[in-house]
Amino acid sequence: MKNSRINEKEIQYLFNVSESDVIVESPGRINLIGEHIDYNGGFVLPAAIDKKITFFFKKNDSDSVCNIQSVNYNSAFQLNLNSLNKSENSWENYILGVLFGISQLKPNHLKGFDCIIQSELPIGSGISSSAALECGMAKGISNLFNLQLTDIEIIKLSRDAEHSFVGTKCGIMDQFAVTKGVENNFILLDCDTLEYDLIETDLEPYTILLLNTNVSHNLATSSYNKRREECDTALSIIKSKINSAINTLVEITEEELLQNKHLFPEKIFNRALYVTQENQRVLKAVKALKNNSIQEIGSLLYQSHEGLQNLYEVSCEQLDFMVEFSKKFDFVKGSRMMGGGFGGCTINLIHKDKTEEYIGEISEAYKNKFSISLTPIHVSVSEGVSIKKI
Repeated sequence: MKNSRINEKEIQYLFNVSESDVIVESPGRINLIGEHIDYNGGFVLPAAIDKKITFFFKKNDSDSVCNIQSVNYNSAFQLNLNSLNKSENSWENYILGVLFGISQLKPNHLKGFDCIIQSELPIGSGISSSAALECGMAKGISNLFNLQLTDIEIIKLSRDAEHSFVGTKCGIMDQFAVTKGVENNFILLDCDTLEYDLIETDLEPYTILLLNTNVSHNLATSSYNKRREECDTALSIIKSKINSAINTLVEITEEELLQNKHLFPEKIFNRALYVTQENQRVLKAVKALKNNSIQEIGSLLYQSHEGLQNLYEVSCEQLDFMVEFSKKFDFVKGSRMMGGGFGGCTINLIHKDKTEEYIGEISEAYKNKFSISLTPIHVSVSEGVSIKKI
């Protein structure tokens, strides 16, 4: 059965949300530092945020027919659990991929259901609306049908959905942060072992402000997957010519890399050097957080952006402009691009009393430069995906 559209021109709510069997809230995420490190087996420092996608689930008494409605896209579609195929509409593939993954883990446990999805996460902003969509769907289905999926099962099947149905060879950080988030805590995650520590955060009197370039990115494009291929190439060179015992790119030291620079094509060397340096910056940032050293955290953010811009080459003109602009203000301690790159947000560490002043300054400068309006997003560190009603 091919997925079919429902009421494309004028969407009516599938059901009254007050009659939901399960309600799920699934957050976006920020990553303080450690960009593009998760698929290289290193350390990252993400957190769930207070901006969320809300899912309303209701069983519909059918054996296999499901109706999914996105309020934000003003769109709905129908699927059959017995025939889960990729869709030409990209947002639908996140849903289809998760349902396929669950059906593999729990064969013959799913039945027909309806789901209404409402989001306050801007698409393409780098705060991982995709992982929120995947993990929220998985958590809701698990509760709706009493599947008792573990957090790790939800995290892995959501990542796999993005690989197989969406086409983005992402790491595991986004899904982990969305699922395991704890209020007022960053997560120091080892992406190789999935071991993690909670790092309590108190940035007072500073706060985190996201500034959305409103330059959209699509991580399923070749640029993102190409970076992963380049890192795999670097790892192959290391294993064959330097140290066969190394299994992840972050294991080689910066010193070893510099000593063997001649073995790498320049671009491949730059990718590996960024990964090695960024992984160490994460550990330095954890230490700075524990010491409440705002100045050091800010400095590390700027260093991270420089690496992303010049060594990893995933920034863009608008992101670079905003990071450079922030350096004019003493009350902004650090700024960098966040997310996959090529657009999306900067993450800024700014004095809480100066946020509105700064938004005014940078908004005007950005509009004058690019004729685009940026969007400020105030965030706080919040809990992971959660059930609100059963």
